Amino acid sequence: MILVTGASGHLGRLVIENLLKSVPASQIAGMVRNAEKAKDLEAQGIDIRIGDYHDPASMEAAFQGVEKLLLISSSDFNNRLQQHKNAVDAAKKSGVKHIFYTSVAMKDINTSPLKPLLEDHFQTEAYIKDSGFTYTFLRNTLYYDVIPMFLGEKVFETGVYFPAGEGKVAFATRADLAEGTARVLTGEGVENKTFYLTGAEAVSFSDIARELSALSGKEVTYNSPDPKEFEDTLKQFGLPEGIVYMSVLFAAGIKNNDFENTEGTLEEILGHKPESLSGFLKGIYSNN
Repeated sequence: MILVTGASGHLGRLVIENLLKSVPASQIAGMVRNAEKAKDLEAQGIDIRIGDYHDPASMEAAFQGVEKLLLISSSDFNNRLQQHKNAVDAAKKSGVKHIFYTSVAMKDINTSPLKPLLEDHFQTEAYIKDSGFTYTFLRNTLYYDVIPMFLGEKVFETGVYFPAGEGKVAFATRADLAEGTARVLTGEGVENKTFYLTGAEAVSFSDIARELSALSGKEVTYNSPDPKEFEDTLKQFGLPEGIVYMSVLFAAGIKNNDFENTEGTLEEILGHKPESLSGFLKGIYSNN
């Protein structure tokens, strides 16, 4: 039995869709906090179980009979490490044999502006190892899918406004990462290994502006403002403090080239090239 946590979320749902291509539904379970959001998965024969990272007892029950656990990192940054520890502890009590964990592909967390936000990924990896599990770590790059959030809805009028300098990112789509994750979950020889899953090309936000210009037929400028100016601008738009904080830190991490390394592992696992920048942007903005 393979169980996917966060099964009703973007990544979890896509992983399950890919698993169904090679694994009977009767061998797949999904953990969710709200069963209503997973009705479609349940209709496909997926065993939907209720569990919450903040509630160890709920996870201990959800993990019963599970051999392989895909622990998708929590999207709730409030004491996220403890949430992950709760899941690992529950897995141990439930007899789970193998934990697959979605971590992050970075150059060096210790020199990154994002250390306060992302160090818990590596602390979680250490905790899984120290707990005696067979492990597989999926160190995922940043999603192409977050680019529209950084660009804003009026990017063709206002241009790209993001303080990332000329820092580059080896983005990959959530869909490609989900397909790769499903293949690793069902693959052989993945025990006690770390996979760096990145796109095939590293691109900057000036590259993104150039692609948008070519796509729209009009110039889309790129402005990398002072980080404080950027922060103040986001606050003026009334964005939540947490969103502002994360946006500023991710921009700083990108400017620091934390995510520029490209690896061929994802392409090798998929058996095809990951989505390109131009392909992704065409899919999102082709009607503009």
